[in-house]
Amino acid sequence: MNKPDIDRVLIAGAGPTGMVAACYLAAEGIPVTVVEAADSVQKDLRASTFHPPTLEMLERFGATQHCIDAGLICPLWQFRDRHSGPVATFDLTLLADVTPHPYRVQCEQWRLNLYLREHLQQYPHAEIRHDCRSVSVSQNNNSVALTVATNGTEEILQGRYLIGSDGASSAVRKSLGIDFEGMTIPETYLTLSTPFQFQDVLPDLADVAYLSDPEEWVVLLRTRRFWRVLVPTTEGTDEQITNPERVQERLQSVVARDVPYEVVHRTAYRVHERVAADYVAGRVFLAGDAAHINNPLGGMGMNGSIHDAINLCEKLTALWRDPSIGLNSMQRYNRQRRKVAIDTVQAQALRNRQILNETDPAKRQAYYDDLKRVVDDPEKHRQYLMRSSMLQSLRDLESID
Repeated sequence: MNKPDIDRVLIAGAGPTGMVAACYLAAEGIPVTVVEAADSVQKDLRASTFHPPTLEMLERFGATQHCIDAGLICPLWQFRDRHSGPVATFDLTLLADVTPHPYRVQCEQWRLNLYLREHLQQYPHAEIRHDCRSVSVSQNNNSVALTVATNGTEEILQGRYLIGSDGASSAVRKSLGIDFEGMTIPETYLTLSTPFQFQDVLPDLADVAYLSDPEEWVVLLRTRRFWRVLVPTTEGTDEQITNPERVQERLQSVVARDVPYEVVHRTAYRVHERVAADYVAGRVFLAGDAAHINNPLGGMGMNGSIHDAINLCEKLTALWRDPSIGLNSMQRYNRQRRKVAIDTVQAQALRNRQILNETDPAKRQAYYDDLKRVVDDPEKHRQYLMRSSMLQSLRDLESID
């Protein structure tokens, strides 16, 4: 009886995390099979912010310039009071001596996904299987078996290792029985996209702006084609929240107009703050939303996921080439990336939400005064930018054995 072909890495999920991992491993000569439940790239308007270190990482695939060409370079971002205007504007060009990309790039993540799929086609030892849903996982001392469902039938794929990057509802994580610890934020987030040019009517508006307000905060993010508007709500079903009349009310409350807004996209979603109890289980490794999810206030979710993929694949490539170093070597990935998810990604996102949500006038003013002091002090300004751009978290990883 022929032995099954296990000479490959299986990757569950073809989002940015899975595709970065696939491109990295394929470039290292490692066979990969990516399985994806969807039948094609989902062109939804999810994450759109690429931070400086992520742009550096994507250079290895030639993807950085693609994102820049398809997106918008944003060196400035700010906290604003919804009524009185700018509170503190942060300038990423202050980090020009630290990174070749001292700016954010606002570009829809699906554009990166499309690029990476085309990039992967150059490798004959890489494949993507669509309409292929991950169901369950088993493993032994030598291999991993991933059960997938395709057209109503199940099939077992085998490989040496498996990367579970199959999203927040990860079948891989659930099959392994790994806890997904954390909480669900009480608000539902409504995201809208409109071609209306907010910068023409809101004085000194940066391309990325967090607008604080005791009654309803707002986030405005500009892309090459649209402005994205994020507002919270605690009332109604998703259908009621995205009702066209209600959507117009929310947009008119941001900037009142005599005519209705053109809305090209709308979606309502619940937000969670969760981190998997373990990122490593034998020959299976979790990455991206399968390992951690957080609110989008700071744009760290997708970026942290791509950082997961790069960190993981560096270590997995070393293990592939020299199995004698042992599976235990992968635990450093677990220690490093879980720490970042908890201490950096979650912490910054929760702090941003706290600033935007604050209703007490004295506490709001204290936040404002603190932000102003940071911006006015060159060294504090740089330190804040290092943390919020995720550059500092990558430096800190080196001290984690």
